[in-house]
Amino acid sequence: QVQLVESGGGLVQAGGSLRLSCAASGGRFSSYNMGWFRQAPGKEREFIAAISHRSITTYYADSVTGRFTISRDNAKGTCYLQMYNLKPEDTAVYYCAARSGAVSNLRELSEVNYWGQGTQVTVSS
Repeated sequence: QVQLVESGGGLVQAGGSLRLSCAASGGRFSSYNMGWFRQAPGKEREFIAAISHRSITTYYADSVTGRFTISRDNAKGTCYLQMYNLKPEDTAVYYCAARSGAVSNLRELSEVNYWGQGTQVTVSS
């Protein structure tokens, strides 16, 4: 059983930056592909980014490509989401996700094996 704990959310002005962290415990972190999703009020949870277990492959949603960067540090058991040029429409609860299967499938909600509890990101205009 893997436990995921996100941190780093908060309130930021449009154009600002934040870095989210996801600390994993209870499993072999380096064997999991990791991802980030977000859910805005009244909307469905959506895929943001994913990274393979050795950081070789990454995927991004079109809405964040060029502004967000996913990374991981297997020695620390932590996954990161660096967010630049934030926009009000980025306001959401951000969730960390882990999957033991193919990283390409981590773009689907149903393929996530483990979820974090979420961290709120609010971008003011």
